[in-house]
Amino acid sequence: MEEENKLSHCSFCGTNKEFVKKLIVGDGIAICSDCVELCNELIADDSKIESSEPSPNYDPESIKNYLDSHVIGQEQAKIVLSVAISNHYKRITHPPKDLEIQKGNVLIVGPTGSGKTLLAKTVAKYLKVPFIVADATSLTEAGYVGDDVESMINMLLNAAGGDVKQAERGIIFIDEIDKIARKGESTSITRDVSGEGVQQALLKLVEGTVCRVSGQGGRKHPGSDMLEINTKNILFIAGGAFVGLKDVITNRVNGTSIGFSANIKDNKIEGELSDVTPDDLTKYGMIPEFIGRFTTTVSIAELTKDQLVQVLTDVKNNYISQYKYLLGLDDVELTFGNDALEQIAENTVSLKTGARGLHTEIERVLMPHMYNVGKYKENKIKTLNINRDKVLNPKSIL
Repeated sequence: MEEENKLSHCSFCGTNKEFVKKLIVGDGIAICSDCVELCNELIADDSKIESSEPSPNYDPESIKNYLDSHVIGQEQAKIVLSVAISNHYKRITHPPKDLEIQKGNVLIVGPTGSGKTLLAKTVAKYLKVPFIVADATSLTEAGYVGDDVESMINMLLNAAGGDVKQAERGIIFIDEIDKIARKGESTSITRDVSGEGVQQALLKLVEGTVCRVSGQGGRKHPGSDMLEINTKNILFIAGGAFVGLKDVITNRVNGTSIGFSANIKDNKIEGELSDVTPDDLTKYGMIPEFIGRFTTTVSIAELTKDQLVQVLTDVKNNYISQYKYLLGLDDVELTFGNDALEQIAENTVSLKTGARGLHTEIERVLMPHMYNVGKYKENKIKTLNINRDKVLNPKSIL
């Protein structure tokens, strides 16, 4: 009788079989369905700990070495960015007890196609943190048509799979930041909802504040579950081409020449983006408070012809390797002569589209061959060598 009474209760938690879904009885022992579920959860948690990847090395040199394998050139920019990233994540992982270290967001200034987005994306990949690219041109002040600045936090939460802790360690890259510059140095009387107003709206978010965002993603509405995300440890990297900023720097370097007694210089020194100062950015149309939140400014140069050839052939996941693979699926071996690579790079330099333009150029050169690849296969054409003539005059070899 006593044995039967024991087997009507879970041997682990003592719950009667009437209060559980199922009681599994063995040789003198019983376990309820609740305890089975708990055991499964404990085993799953242990396997997660065992399979978790080692944390990345926050040493600046290690970060730069990783960037070198993905980004061509921009040596000084990679050093400055590596140090800024290293300091930011050291601050998060080893917070001091009696000291508050301010966050150092990063501003990247450089022409289109020079690698601003790629630098930020590569760093996020190395650090294994959630990463999103937000377009500053789509942002407006809260209450106006468009995306308000908090929508970026929602995007980051989605990139983190809904994990708030992961999102709070992520990176947000705000592209086209120069497009929200105000129209002049003086404060506008009229509403500038997509320019200075957005800069004002970004201030607290970039510095560190608690945002309430929808757990389901999308816009806030009264019936949705809200999650709180603290942005103090989210790294903000802003990038922009800042067209016309060189003229601002040139004017500062050479000084003004107005009036009868002005000293007019014959040899005008051309300003470089590497000489940019916070005052130059303010004159361009960024408000001082916004620039103050981005303590590190990185300038990157336009890629040279030789660097563009390296982008085509040396970096991981380069375009040449991608198209070799695609044509290889149809048993056609693709090769490029040095003269062809140089001509593609030369065309891209003249178009001033940077590394991004290389993709367009290769697509243009290979289009007739990719279209006729079925005929190449039928005619047992196994190799396709692209030379300078095929770059200048793309056409099928049949």
